[in-house]
This record gives sequence, C-alpha cells and structure tokens, in this order.
Amino acid sequence: MSIINYASREIQFKIVYYGPALCGKTTNLSYIHQRINPSNRGDLVSLATAADRTLFFDFLPLNAVVIKGFVTKFQLYTVPGQVIYNATRQLVLRSVDGIVFVADSQWEKMEENVESFRNLEENLAQQNLSIDEIPYVLQYNKRDLTNVAPVNYLEFLLNNRKKRVQSFEVISSTGQNVFASLNSVSQLLLHKFSKQDAATAGTAPAGAAIAGTPQMNPTSSTPQMNPTSSNGPAGPSPSAANR
Repeated sequence: MSIINYASREIQFKIVYYGPALCGKTTNLSYIHQRINPSNRGDLVSLATAADRTLFFDFLPLNAVVIKGFVTKFQLYTVPGQVIYNATRQLVLRSVDGIVFVADSQWEKMEENVESFRNLEENLAQQNLSIDEIPYVLQYNKRDLTNVAPVNYLEFLLNNRKKRVQSFEVISSTGQNVFASLNSVSQLLLHKFSKQDAATAGTAPAGAAIAGTPQMNPTSSTPQMNPTSSNGPAGPSPSAANR
C-alpha cells in the first residue's frame, strides 16, 4: 500500500524483489543503486541475518510522476532467499505495491523457483492478498550461463496463469533488462494507483497518464537505459552462483 507523506509531498511505493536463494535479487538492487544519481537515492541498507540478508534503499526517479502535487518515490527491497527466514519475508511483504519475481534459469533450480513462487502466494495470502491483485513481473535471470532452461519452459512453470504477466530475460551481473523490469513493474503499480485514485475522486488524477510514468535512468555518466533495450552498461560481475 502506497504511503503518502504530506510533509515532503511524496507518494512512496514499495517494490519487493522475491525469489529463491542466490537467484540474483541482491545483484539487481546493487546494480540499480550503483547507477542512480547519488543525489536521487538513499543509502543501500543491509539487514544481515546469520546466513542471509535483506537489502533496502529508496530513490526518486529522474522523471518522477507528479500526482496532485505529490512526487512519486520508490522503495526497493529484497527478501532473504532461504526458507528458514520466512518470517522476515512476510515482514518485508507488508504493504507491498509491486513485485519483481527473480527466477534462476539454471535447470537444477527449477524446483526452487516453483517453491519460492508458491511461498510468495502463501505469504501474500497471510495478508489477505492474491498475487493477481499485486502488479508484478518475472525475471528469468542468469541467461548467460550454459545450463539454462528454455524461456518457454520457465513460462510454463511460472507464467502459466489465466492472466499472464510480462517477463524478461535478465543477466543481472551486467545489467541486461534490470532497469527494463523495474520500469515495467513501476508502470503497472502507477496505473493501479491512478485507477484507484480516479475511482475515489471521480476524476482522473493529474499526471497519471502512461506518458508520465517514471523511467529508472541511471546516472548521466553512464549510457541511458532504454526500458525496451535488452542491454545495459557492464557492471561488476559476481560469481555465477549468486548473481
């Protein structure tokens, strides 16, 4: 659920990166954080457990939407991948506005992907929410490895619902489609917010058109990320096991 801050004139939206352990959630957030202008973002905060961690930061997009005088701001979170930290996952999911589900494309990770998606549905149900009520997109990460499942198989496992969602082939270690998936889920949740706001007010809110949705551009010192581009500037490359 979006948070309206009247003091700062901001509407804050929460996006959670969900997926199995070592699928690339941390690499996603680290890549995004590194390429957003420091003046537009907060610090990258790590809440460490014994063997896993949750990351968080917030930022103001370069082309932020203004809705009725309020600027849109985004908070990005990861959940711990290990099952033993499910209580932390539930806590992070509270008041979520949008989800990026990160799947590991390696063949041996298919069961973990399915279990993690099922766990996401169960944890949302704890809040009386359905996955179909939450704007979300799918990332098929680690597409640069040799032992990856075909995209159509991943689609069968994770995107075989009555309502299909947008999915992206991602290499989070280099940034391929990292910003594209973030742009997509942000547009979805802003559309949902605009419709709800219009239904309440009886009129369409100012700045709610799709043309006004924010583009999550990195700093001006790096090439501009086109939301439909498949490639981004190269970033630090962690090991294949945890990116």
